[in-house]
Amino acid sequence: QVPLVESGGGLVQAGGSLRLSCAASGIIFSIDVMGWYRQAPGKERELVGIHINDGRTNYTESVKGRFTISRDNARNTVYLQMNSLKPEDTGVYFCNAQGSHLLAFERRPFDSWGQGTQVTVSS
Repeated sequence: QVPLVESGGGLVQAGGSLRLSCAASGIIFSIDVMGWYRQAPGKERELVGIHINDGRTNYTESVKGRFTISRDNARNTVYLQMNSLKPEDTGVYFCNAQGSHLLAFERRPFDSWGQGTQVTVSS
């Protein structure tokens, strides 16, 4: 699989902002979808939003108008700009990427996850 390295989590007060980054490494032919998921304590992992290769984005209803996903294709990096944060946004945020890469001299698909970064929003 393609390694994904996340950064940018932390502690912020309600109403504040954070920006998460997720960089993919390796010999990558294409990244079709990059997205962010989150998991709150005691809850299942849920989709936050995705960025598709054609530029389209899709967000879960609770973050629309507050969160923005963008990509830097040259750096194989996806960002999650989170504004107007609420305590209910607290959780571990995971990056996901799907595409194709070079593995054992062949083009192979991948579906990779980052290690997760903690976001805590205090009230």
